[in-house]
Amino acid sequence: MEERVPVCCLCLLVGMHKNHKAFQLHEACADFKSILETTMNQLLKRRSEAEHAIMDLESLYSQTLKSTADFRERISDKYSRIRVVLDGDERLMMQIIDAEETYMTEWLEAQRGIMEAQIKDIDSLRASSKSLLRETNELRFLQQITAHNLCDPLDLAPIQEVDKDLCDLEKLRTVERLVDDLSVALSQHFPRMWSYLSSPALDSKSAHPKLEISQDRKQVYWRRQPVSEALSPQPYDSQYSVLAQESFTTGRHYWEVIVQEKPYWLVGLTTGPVDKKDSQNQGSSILGVNNTSWWIYHGDGKYLVCHDTQEKQLSVGKRVRKLGILADVQKGKLSFYDADAMTLLHSFCVQCTEPMYPMLNPCIDVNGLNTQPLTMFWIKDPWDWHVNTNGAKE
Repeated sequence: MEERVPVCCLCLLVGMHKNHKAFQLHEACADFKSILETTMNQLLKRRSEAEHAIMDLESLYSQTLKSTADFRERISDKYSRIRVVLDGDERLMMQIIDAEETYMTEWLEAQRGIMEAQIKDIDSLRASSKSLLRETNELRFLQQITAHNLCDPLDLAPIQEVDKDLCDLEKLRTVERLVDDLSVALSQHFPRMWSYLSSPALDSKSAHPKLEISQDRKQVYWRRQPVSEALSPQPYDSQYSVLAQESFTTGRHYWEVIVQEKPYWLVGLTTGPVDKKDSQNQGSSILGVNNTSWWIYHGDGKYLVCHDTQEKQLSVGKRVRKLGILADVQKGKLSFYDADAMTLLHSFCVQCTEPMYPMLNPCIDVNGLNTQPLTMFWIKDPWDWHVNTNGAKE
């Protein structure tokens, strides 16, 4: 029994015993169970971590769905707003083009009517002359030529050549340029000044007696006077004005006045008519040259801006055919633009809490050279920028 030495089972199977320490069976089982228990605990911990990871993933999944839904809704809303803005801007531009086409074609038709009337007069005169030339009775010929006032050679005014610049399509080119700019930087172009475009109705009650207002209240003329009532050749007088019916005290307001080839005109903004007695006694109280009136005047190619009797001549490269006026009450700024090219002519700082009225002065007509009207530019059924954009936000 003493010679017997315990050996491991593995050594019996593979050969010579290696003299390593041998464990009893229960000890080996206990060790292996301890290792397995440690492994089980590690696996359980790992499983718990995996379960927590799954929970975190599920939370992230839900968050992702919610976030993408929120982004989708917000982005869709942004696109909806952009579509509202773009649809309105496109409609506005088409209305500007339509209005420009209407105005220019009507103006051309009016000019054609004038030429046709001249042709009719010429044809009538030629017919009379031709009839007289056929007269063989010399006495009757002399009587008829005297009766028709054809004894002397006619002194006819030359037919004025058509100035093609009067129908310059710069406004339409401006529309196209603005749309091109929009494609480059969309958000930088809204709202446009044309988004605030209105056409103030003229108040005939505020008009000077020598002014005539059209039936639609969009035009003001210098009333033709008999020779006996001929006025001083003073180019302009700010008393000869008419105000818009409605005033404003807040917001942004934009309107355009068509001046075309008119040699003298005056357009601006004022707090309203002054008392007639004051206007007669104090020159500084005359409408248009007091401290609550701001205007721009054109006379024979020169442009002046004036406020409170202080005048400044402007440097304008190209003749203004449509004048744009932008009044931003909140910013205290009044700006005059070449409405076709949308270039700034001049800006005033305006600090005024009184109601302000658009003001037009067609200026005195001298020798029939300044008979053209001042006309409010307007578009049919304008798209209301503020109502539609506010509705889109809601």
